[in-house]
Amino acid sequence: MDAAHVPFGQYPPARRTILHLSDTHLLAGNPPLGGRFDTAANLARTLEAVEGMDLRPDAIIFTGDLTDLGEPEAYRALRAAVDPVASRLGAPVVWVAGNHDERPAMREALLGAEPTQQPVTAVHDLGGLRLIALDTTVPGWHHGDLDDDQLAWLRGILAEPAPLGTLLALHHPPLPSHIPLFDILELRDQRRLADTIAGTDVRGILAGHLHYSTSGTFAGIPVSVAAATCYTMNLARPAVAVNGMDAGQSFHLVHVYDDTITHAVVPVVDAATGDFFSAEWVARMAAMSPRERLEEFSRKR
Repeated sequence: MDAAHVPFGQYPPARRTILHLSDTHLLAGNPPLGGRFDTAANLARTLEAVEGMDLRPDAIIFTGDLTDLGEPEAYRALRAAVDPVASRLGAPVVWVAGNHDERPAMREALLGAEPTQQPVTAVHDLGGLRLIALDTTVPGWHHGDLDDDQLAWLRGILAEPAPLGTLLALHHPPLPSHIPLFDILELRDQRRLADTIAGTDVRGILAGHLHYSTSGTFAGIPVSVAAATCYTMNLARPAVAVNGMDAGQSFHLVHVYDDTITHAVVPVVDAATGDFFSAEWVARMAAMSPRERLEEFSRKR
C-alpha cells in the first residue's frame, strides 16, 4: 500500500471516487451567455482544475444543463472539451439531461443515439457501485417531473441491490430552495419518487439545476447539489434579488465508503496556496507508527 493510501485514522480508503460537475450551459459558437458569461472558458478552467488533482476517478458525472439551448454544435463542443480529459484520467463520463437540454439533439450529437424524445436514462456499474442516470426534463418546460414509465423502470432496476449500493443522478434536486424562483422550477410530485426508492439500496442522490452548492435529505437519503461551471448564484444577496455572478464556480469530489459518502466542494479559483504539506510529508508520516504520528503532528508544542 502506497503512502497516500495508508489509513492514518479510523476509515480505510474510499471504495469509489466520483467527480460531480453540473450546468455547463454551452452555446454553439460560444457567444457570452446572457451577454456576460464565457461558459466554454469557465468549463476549460474547471477541467484544468480537475486534471490538476492528479486523481484517477471511477467516473465523471455532469448533472444536466449541458447546453443552454440544446444545439447540436454545443453538444459536440462539450464532448470535444471533456472526452480528452476523461481519456487521460481513464474515467467514463455520465451525462444527465437538464431542463435546458433537448433530448433529440442530446441523444444524437452527444450520445450517438437515435434522436428521439425518449428520456435519456442509463445504468452504470462502477465496480459494484450502481449509478443510475434519470431524466427529470419535461419537453417544452423548465420544471422537472418523472413519469410513470420512468419510475416503473427505476423500480425494476432497484429490485435487486448492488454490491456497493446505488447512487441516483438527476438534474432537478428533490430539495427546497430558499430562492423563490427555483420553487417554480422544482421537481414536481416528489412523493412518487420517494415511494419508488423507499426500502431500496439507494445511498445518495446527485443533482444540479440550482447553480449553487447545497445538501439535504430526501426520504431519508442524502442529496448533494453541485454548483454550476458556467456561473453561480450570488447567495449574499436577499433571496428575492439573487442573480448569477461570474465567480464561485466549483465541482464536487465524491468519496464512497462502506458506511458513508462524502461530498467535498472543490473551488475553481486562482489563489496563493501554502506548501507545508506534500507527498513527501505524507510519506514521512506513513513510515511512522500511529503513536509516533500522534506525537509528531497532534501534540501541541
